[in-house]
Amino acid sequence: MKRAPLALAAVTTALAAVTGIAALTAPAAPAAADAKARQQSAAGLPVERSTLVCPAPSTSDIADTTYTTITPGKAGSQAGSPAKGSARLTGATKDAKPVLEPKTPGTPVGATSTGAEAPALTGTADGVLAPGWTAQQTTQVAVGQARGLLGVACTAPGTEFWFPGTSTAKGRQDYVHLTNADDTPAVVDIQLFGPEGALKTDAGSGENIKIGPKSSVAVLLSTLAPSAQLADVTARVTTRSGRVGASVQVAEDGVGTDWLPASTDPAGSLVLPGIPADATSVRLVAHAPGEEDADLTLRLAGPGGSITPAGSEQLHVKGGMSVSVDLKDVTRGEAGSLVLTPSGGHKAVPVVAAVRVVRGSGSKQELGFIAASGPVGARATVADNRTDTGSTTVSLTVPSGAKDAKVRITASPGTQGGEAAVKEFTVKAGTTLAIPQPPAPAGGKGSYALTVETLSGGPVHASRTLSLPHEGIAMFTVQSFADDHGTVPVPKAVQDLSILTG
Repeated sequence: MKRAPLALAAVTTALAAVTGIAALTAPAAPAAADAKARQQSAAGLPVERSTLVCPAPSTSDIADTTYTTITPGKAGSQAGSPAKGSARLTGATKDAKPVLEPKTPGTPVGATSTGAEAPALTGTADGVLAPGWTAQQTTQVAVGQARGLLGVACTAPGTEFWFPGTSTAKGRQDYVHLTNADDTPAVVDIQLFGPEGALKTDAGSGENIKIGPKSSVAVLLSTLAPSAQLADVTARVTTRSGRVGASVQVAEDGVGTDWLPASTDPAGSLVLPGIPADATSVRLVAHAPGEEDADLTLRLAGPGGSITPAGSEQLHVKGGMSVSVDLKDVTRGEAGSLVLTPSGGHKAVPVVAAVRVVRGSGSKQELGFIAASGPVGARATVADNRTDTGSTTVSLTVPSGAKDAKVRITASPGTQGGEAAVKEFTVKAGTTLAIPQPPAPAGGKGSYALTVETLSGGPVHASRTLSLPHEGIAMFTVQSFADDHGTVPVPKAVQDLSILTG
C-alpha cells in the first residue's frame, strides 16, 4: 500500500530533475506564434507504399488488353526515399501470377492479354517505386454488341465511390466491379438514386455484398432494381468493412462500351475536362448527395474562353436526387471542358457529376465517359499513350477566376525503348487548351506515359483522350489526370520541453 505514493514521488522528482536540466541547457522557449508556424510547416516527403487495383478487363473472347505501369521521375530522383523499391501487379485470384513488375522509376513496363479470362489485378509498390505509381489498362473489342475501346486507370482502394451516369434501362448493361486488394474480406453496399430519389431495390439485393481477400466481384446494376428502368442513375458504393477498388463497366447496345470512373468527392464546383471536339452527343448527369438542393451554372471552357450552352444555362438538383440534361453537340468542333459552379446568390452545395459522350452516328457510334475530377496538383500521370499520329490528345483546363497556369508535360520512354521528351504550355484562365500532338518519346516504341505538372497558377484540370479508330468507328476512351499524391506532408519535429512545465 506504500509503494504507490513512493512511485509517484519518484516520478515527480524525476520530472523536476528533467525540468531543471532543461531550464539550464535548452534554448529559450519560442513565442507562441513561432511555435504555431513550425507546427504548420511540413516537409513533403515521398510516400513509401502505394496500392492499386484494376478491374477484370472484359468478358469478350476477342478482347485485346494492354497494361502499362510506371512510377514517374528518374531513378534516384525521389529525395528522401529508400534507394531500392519493388512493385508488382498480380491477378486477384487464388493462383495469383505477376502481370507487371516495374523495376526503375521513369521507365514504363507493359504487358498484354487476350480473351475473357484476364482477371482483376491487385498490387503494391514500395520504396522508390511507390511515389506516384500509376497503371492503366486499355481493352479493344473489335466486333459484337459490346464492341469498342475501354480504358480505365487502376485506382487506390477506398471506402466510398459515386458513379453518376449509370443506368438500369433496357439495352444497357452496367456492371460495378468491386476488387479487394487486402488479405481480409470486405463487405459492400450499393445504393441507386434516380430523379425521384433512392430506388427501391429487392430486399437486401444491394446490401452486404462480400468480396473475399484478393478477389473481385461484378454486380449488374439492373438486377438490384428490376422494376426500375431508368436511363440516368447515380450509384453509390460504400464499404461496411474493409476497402475496395470500384469502377463501372458500361455496354450500350448499338452504341459502344467503356469504363465509367468514379466522380471526384462531392463539391460545390466541379470540372469535367476534355470533351472531344467531334462529340455528337453529350449528356450530363448530376446528383446532390445531401438533403439540400443545388443550383448550378453550366459553362463550357473552350479554346477562346467560357460560354454558356444555349438553353442549359442553369441546373437545379434536388437533394438526394439525380438530374440529367442533354447538351447535344455542345463542343461544336472545338474541344472543351464542362464547368459547374454555384449560381449567383446561391450557396455552394456539394454535388457529383459525369457526362456520357458519343462520337460518330448510326452504326458507327462509340461511347465514352468523363467524370468530374480534381486538379492535377503538383503532378499527375496517365499511362498507355500511343505514338500513332492523332491517337493521343491532352486537354488542359483552368477555371474562370483562377490564375493563368504554366504546365510542364513529360513523355516517358516507351515500353520498348526511346527517350523522354518535355514541353511546357501556358493555359489561360477560363479556357481549355487541347493538345492533339503532346510530347512523345523520341524513337519510342510501345506505349508510354504522360506526366502533367503544375508549375504556376491554376488549379489545372486535365484529361487524355486515346483514339484508336477501327473500321470507320471512332473508338476512343478518356482518362482524367488525378493528383498522384506522391508526397505526404510530414511536420517538422522541434525540441520543446515546455510540455514538462505546462
